[in-house]
Amino acid sequence: MIIDKAIYHAGKRHDIDGDISDAFDDARRDRDGCFLWIGLHEPTQEEFALIEEELSLHPLAVEDALTAHQRPKLERYDETLFVVLKTLTYHEETSDVEVGEAMLFIGEDFVVSVRHGAANPLARVRRRLEADPALLSIGPAAVLYGVCDEIVDHYGTVVHDIGSDIIELERAVFDPHGEDVTRDIHHLKREVLEVRSAESPLIPVLQAITKGRVRRFTRTQEYFRDVLDHLLRVHDQVGDHNELLTSALTAHLALLGKQQNEEVRKISAWAAVIAIPTMIAGFYGMNFDHMPELHWLFGYPAIMGVMVAASGLAYYRLRKNGWL
Repeated sequence: MIIDKAIYHAGKRHDIDGDISDAFDDARRDRDGCFLWIGLHEPTQEEFALIEEELSLHPLAVEDALTAHQRPKLERYDETLFVVLKTLTYHEETSDVEVGEAMLFIGEDFVVSVRHGAANPLARVRRRLEADPALLSIGPAAVLYGVCDEIVDHYGTVVHDIGSDIIELERAVFDPHGEDVTRDIHHLKREVLEVRSAESPLIPVLQAITKGRVRRFTRTQEYFRDVLDHLLRVHDQVGDHNELLTSALTAHLALLGKQQNEEVRKISAWAAVIAIPTMIAGFYGMNFDHMPELHWLFGYPAIMGVMVAASGLAYYRLRKNGWL
């Protein structure tokens, strides 16, 4: 469905009251600093048909925009650029990263933004750009910059929140009375990789723009350079988080192994203590007739004393060596 539509002339917004076809005609009538921006959220093929026809959009790009599930990229179809960005939202309650998509068709006098998912609505980007007419007067390139800047800044927020959860996990790992957090570490590591799949492919896209490989963005190269700097910082933080989670998992498994070894050692020590009286009692349970100590008045007390003394000595030595 269409969320918002407007014509921008010299950085000033002019609302569209009539049909979209009339808006296209108005935008084309005055090309000097005038462009049309239409925002859609999860449109159907029927809703997108008029826009596709009016702007002569490439069917492959339209198919990508309607079906979503694309990786971040920048492609050129004739005179139209097609840009795909991933949006992220982090839910601290469940440690889940929600992934959405923002796609933009960028021409000389139009921008069509298509959003999938609830993450990062672009209304905030539109308000921010409308508050800066000088920037918006640059044209559609300024819209792409605003969208990229908003999404990358939100990447930083998501990565910061994930970092806070990693700190909590590290504390749980080294808590002697803590629970098994192996599943939590694996879950958060998977979410970190989800962030990486969103931000990493965007780096070459912004590098192509900042190096002047996309002619239409020459006036906004310094803006995109700032976005790229923020993205590279996020990329490094994601790598650090991935390594921290790997180290936390290794340490957690080592501590679990140590605890299991200690439990096995204690069980073995108690088995050794119990084995001594068991062995002596089993020897005298063979019903031998010729055992003189059995006919002695203090035979049984003496045997019991030997059992207690031997078990006590074994317990003392094992406890002294840290086995019990």
